[in-house]
Amino acid sequence: MVKLVANNLEMKFGERHIFSVDRLQLSQGQTIHLQGDNGCGKTTLMKLLAGLISPSRGVITTEGFDPLPWWRSNALLGKAVYLHQHPYLFDGSVEYNLSYPHPFCNMTKQQLSERTQTAIEMAELTHLKNQAASSLSGGEKQRLAIARAWIMQPKLLMLDEPTSNMDRFSQDLVLTMISDLQQLGTGMLISSHQSCVLTSLCNQSWVIENQHIMSSFTAENITDSTPINLQEPRYVIAN
Repeated sequence: MVKLVANNLEMKFGERHIFSVDRLQLSQGQTIHLQGDNGCGKTTLMKLLAGLISPSRGVITTEGFDPLPWWRSNALLGKAVYLHQHPYLFDGSVEYNLSYPHPFCNMTKQQLSERTQTAIEMAELTHLKNQAASSLSGGEKQRLAIARAWIMQPKLLMLDEPTSNMDRFSQDLVLTMISDLQQLGTGMLISSHQSCVLTSLCNQSWVIENQHIMSSFTAENITDSTPINLQEPRYVIAN
């Protein structure tokens, strides 16, 4: 099982203190809804866990893989994936974007070709497969990015406001792909201000408020009420 463990983490941008984390853990089998106001550090936290940036202090390590800090190691290359709400796409066609993950996947060219074809169909992009990815609408770009993640079958997937530019049709298509990854054991952290079709899959909720993660709920206990301030919070973000 792939697991990321953060200890004594602190993040600053210049003189601006974003957050500190005593201990945080993300592993396969978890599907977590990450909530909080703009600027509270949701995107920064996801990028840290994905290894895209390094913390100002502290360490994030992987269990069962290379013992080096994640951002100094290739242990999870292609296994921990972060998708921004405005996904980065490569120059070239839709089909090219979907076939690109091959260097990070343990697949033959034939297997990649078959999975690419399945992903195009699942994302309802078949009629656009030869079109430049840059010409797609916002919702189509997000569907393409999630289809690319589906091909890679990452162990951990961080989705930053994944349905922000999607109509209900696109959301339902993405739900099918994300549900499939969940059943395969992919651990997911889903950032969303509001409940959506994807947050319905979550079995936990992390709420960042006043530089703290106030509580962690199981899905059946999640409500719209103000998060309870636990006496001994499992995860803490604080000055």
